[in-house]
Amino acid sequence: MTANLTTGQGVLLYDGQCGLCNRIVRLLLRTDRAGRLKFAPLQGAPAQAFLRQQGLPTEDFDSLVFVPDWANPRPGTYLLRTDGALAAAALVGGVWRLVTWMRILPAWLRDPIYKLVARSRYALFGEYRGKPLAESVGGGRFLEAS
Repeated sequence: MTANLTTGQGVLLYDGQCGLCNRIVRLLLRTDRAGRLKFAPLQGAPAQAFLRQQGLPTEDFDSLVFVPDWANPRPGTYLLRTDGALAAAALVGGVWRLVTWMRILPAWLRDPIYKLVARSRYALFGEYRGKPLAESVGGGRFLEAS
């Protein structure tokens, strides 16, 4: 099932094989009732095409990628790591706005913690072994079924 996208629609590219990443996406799906945020696994065709177009690594999934305007992906307009996570949280709104206060800290302070969790996420949370999220929840919110 493919998401319908409009200009200005934000898309979060996440590691589709990561247990932590999938839990966070499920939580975002439940709390973003307005459907502001769309999703795509980094391993999927749309994300891979975007990564190649932007000159980003296509096999290193230690960072999420937030694309603020998927319909008009200008070079360099994506956000990585904590910048991307905080932008996605701001877009979803609601309780997620509480974490956006972290923007007062510079990325060079936030990102080492993000990188530490990213390096150990499989050891801590395991690999995602369930049904692909696009099939099981959030119909219409994914660019492509994983």
